[in-house]
Amino acid sequence: MFERYTEKARRLIFFARYEASQYGSPYIETEHMLLGLLREDDALCRRFLGPASGAADIRTEIERQITRGERISTAVEVPLATESKQVLNFAVEESERLGHRHVGTEHLLIGMLRVEGSLAAQILRERGVKPEPIREQIAKGPSPYSKSKPTTGAFVTLESFLAGLKWLKSEELTSFFAQNAEFIDASGKRWNRQEIRNGFETLFAPYAKKNASYVVEATPAETSELFIANVVWKNALLASEQRAWVHRMSVVLLPETDEWQILLVQVTPVQPS
Repeated sequence: MFERYTEKARRLIFFARYEASQYGSPYIETEHMLLGLLREDDALCRRFLGPASGAADIRTEIERQITRGERISTAVEVPLATESKQVLNFAVEESERLGHRHVGTEHLLIGMLRVEGSLAAQILRERGVKPEPIREQIAKGPSPYSKSKPTTGAFVTLESFLAGLKWLKSEELTSFFAQNAEFIDASGKRWNRQEIRNGFETLFAPYAKKNASYVVEATPAETSELFIANVVWKNALLASEQRAWVHRMSVVLLPETDEWQILLVQVTPVQPS
């Protein structure tokens, strides 16, 4: 179903599913897809929603109009709501209308707007977002305003990956890694990309724990060609590492075509004092 979807579009749906589980929704609704778009494609949102339409404001508006339930385990499948299926169908139509071979986040945005009775469409239209201008700009080709600052995209990619670890779906999260990526775990063992994919759930189990939390401690390098971040994880506790409950994760990202990808992750256990 998603063969034509770009990696960004697939991750949008991945984050929509994550948002649905966090709000205790039995279905992936259009508002969850909108939140997924805000997480995944900051540049597109700023291009068409404008800098004043912050993600926090939209999230607050959504929370004001939905009933929040108990969180749903990420192991439970959450299906698409009927309106969300319509979004996907409209996105394919928009892609074909524009003569594109891919289905991207821009097509999904128009798809949300076309499901007029949905909460996502309501919120977008209240902010002056309409499908016609988006179609016109996309048809003209890339806009100079469609690209974020060099390191903004890297930081969004990093945040998307770290937040996604709570779900632990190797198919989606492995796509964040470059083909020649390497992961050095807390014991010093090196993993290549295929090994990361095969052992994903074991490798990232400490960071999927319910009480595990992270903070980006520092960004030693921020250029258009290199992004390095130091991330501190708390409560990254395994039975075999009773004292190593804090991990420092150094992450190196490089730009690949129009996206940033993870080249290296190195984990260092921090012993509590």
